[in-house]
Amino acid sequence: MGIVVIPAVDMMGGRAVRLSQGDFNRETRYFEDPFNAAKNWVECGAKRLHLVDLDAAKKGAPAHMDTVARIVSELHVPVEIGGGIRSMEVVEQYLGMGARWVIVGTAAVDDRDFVLAAASRFPERIILGIDAKDGLVKTKGWVEGTALTAVELARSYINAGIAAVIYTDIVKDGVGGGVDIEGTKRLAVEGKIPTIASGGIKDIDNIRAVAALEEDGVIGVIAGRSLYEGTLDLAEAISAAEGGKAE
Repeated sequence: MGIVVIPAVDMMGGRAVRLSQGDFNRETRYFEDPFNAAKNWVECGAKRLHLVDLDAAKKGAPAHMDTVARIVSELHVPVEIGGGIRSMEVVEQYLGMGARWVIVGTAAVDDRDFVLAAASRFPERIILGIDAKDGLVKTKGWVEGTALTAVELARSYINAGIAAVIYTDIVKDGVGGGVDIEGTKRLAVEGKIPTIASGGIKDIDNIRAVAALEEDGVIGVIAGRSLYEGTLDLAEAISAAEGGKAE
């Protein structure tokens, strides 16, 4: 069966960008229009897209709603959208326009009642975005720290109707240092929620390493900078990921 490779389209200031280690001051611009980035990956074979509104993650209010609506309506692949989603109104807006999943990160820590209510109202449509540095969860666009571990946060949502967890090791994100395989496996096994790996993908070997975790509960992997800079070929990555467990 294999796992799914999900290209990332991070939106900031109306452009498609990538940040290094979540630092808003370390931005690399790739496409002037995020729609064109999304279209490019779909044309290259992407079967799912990972969209992030970085402006919303910082400010708490959606800034790229029109772009998301266009991607959903014109590209016809399942889309997950995250960044500053902290109210039922925004969840309803995104799901209403056709997004398949919404990702909540900060709210998973700061507003459990909202997240539990959203997961109850829209079962299997809410994804937890768990971003960690040195094992501890960070929120508000990776700016604020907490005393929670990634596993503790995931386990607190078992049986709540959560579709999946996206686990990002901030130290590795956007720098191509390789995925936190050990942390991803631990979260999938101990958190008991389907897990998507994120942060640090550089090449096909990283894809194979994540694919080998399928039996542990890992269902996908998000790739960003590696695809934009050409150290990873999307078609090759999809083929390797769909082959299931790496040799």
